[in-house]
Amino acid sequence: MPPPALLPPGTPDEVVERARRAPRVPVFDPRVGRGPVAASGGSEQRIVVVGDSLSHGFQSGAIYNTAQSYPALIARALGWSEHFRHPVYDGPGDGLPINIEFLLRDLERRYGKAVDAWEIPGALLHVRAWMDTVEDYWERGAGSVAPDVEAINHALAMYGWDLDDAVTRTAVSLAASIKPPRDDLTDQLVSNHSARAALRVYPHWSAVTRAMTLVEAARGLGEDGGIETLVVFLGANNALGTVTDLKVVWSGGTETPTVFAPADFRAGLATLAEQVRRVAARHVIWVTVPHVTIAPIARGIGGKVAPGSRYFPYYSRPWVADDDFDPDDDPHITAADARAVDTTIDLYNEAITELVGGARDGGRDWYLFDIAGVLDRLASRRYIDDPPARPPWWTPYPLPPPLAALRPEIDSRFLAADGRGGRAAGGLFSLDGVHPTTIAYGLVAQELIGIMRLAGVAVQDVDFAWLLRQDTLVTAPPQNLGPGLKTIGWADQHLGWITRVF
Repeated sequence: MPPPALLPPGTPDEVVERARRAPRVPVFDPRVGRGPVAASGGSEQRIVVVGDSLSHGFQSGAIYNTAQSYPALIARALGWSEHFRHPVYDGPGDGLPINIEFLLRDLERRYGKAVDAWEIPGALLHVRAWMDTVEDYWERGAGSVAPDVEAINHALAMYGWDLDDAVTRTAVSLAASIKPPRDDLTDQLVSNHSARAALRVYPHWSAVTRAMTLVEAARGLGEDGGIETLVVFLGANNALGTVTDLKVVWSGGTETPTVFAPADFRAGLATLAEQVRRVAARHVIWVTVPHVTIAPIARGIGGKVAPGSRYFPYYSRPWVADDDFDPDDDPHITAADARAVDTTIDLYNEAITELVGGARDGGRDWYLFDIAGVLDRLASRRYIDDPPARPPWWTPYPLPPPLAALRPEIDSRFLAADGRGGRAAGGLFSLDGVHPTTIAYGLVAQELIGIMRLAGVAVQDVDFAWLLRQDTLVTAPPQNLGPGLKTIGWADQHLGWITRVF
């Protein structure tokens, strides 16, 4: 157990105090130690989700494949796909803001497994032209106008949203935030891409619906025959910036925070929970916040700081080799930073667990899905490859047979190709190093399906054999994802896609 001295200066006192105790033990009992609770109400709307990018279906730096998000996969398992409403993102480039998979496949077709030095000028011109086409579509073309819809989406999730966004943003505020676009030759990322994407999620066909937040939209669905299962999965963006920006900035200061102090998180959670209580849902599943430091967008450099430790001395980009890393030059966070962030997320998840337990004590049929514990069981470099670091509660995560049969085994490393058309490593995270692959979204769906069954919902399992066939990123990744991830590192160097997307 780390003493306070191992946490960085400026860490909130509550986090320092919590770090003196053992890390949180996941709660894999969805009822959090309580007995059954009688559920009541209608079930016309079988599955509704309020969440962020992980529920939106974000993947490889873009939102595009929403038909294979985990909410859509649950709807399929319910036999309810034809009724399940979700936003669609078409157009050139397969989504917005930047689909890294599309980009790498395009570069592979043109330049092979690597962009050679003499090809860089032409490659940059090509990428700029592609980005200009995407920008024109979403800023001035058909994508600039959100389609009219006749009913509220069941997938009420938006990438980038934190706890407060879900209870404050509306179609009115989003539309007002979109500034007139400029055709910028140097910055060709779609302007206001987040607001443009969100307007395809939010209802906006009347003065009433334009003023709805995500939770109020869910309430509207509840008033239309009742919701059978409502999933609430928010909070990751309250800490994600620590690994996407590779810096720790606490809430409450003058800078934009990358991590919210636990007190601020609890305040946001209380507001969110109060609004969720007003939604007519028979069953509500609350999802914990995953430990964002496991995401391979921030790779541990070198060996662990000590035998049995969870942490590496530094965390930098996955294409920065150990021997090339320079702490004076390369962006990074430290082991102390990672420990502070993990401890903070433990406090977030203790608050969510307490919320669910209190609701069940009060007669509400609320459940907990501890995705933080699931991800910990899949963490390759933290636990799987380092048995002495495994806590007493840890056991390997049992993959469904079609995924367990994959070779090499899927893991939490950044996706890499083998140069022969296949995969050399990874498989759980897409090419932004933060969001799941399609098969990993299937794992999320299956875990939720298990909880739904516990609640008495009739639902089938995810068809992982079918799902694996849909996931070409895992079965046939771009082969320019070779050793050292040079092409994707090159793309970030010249396009700055990480900071611009996140």
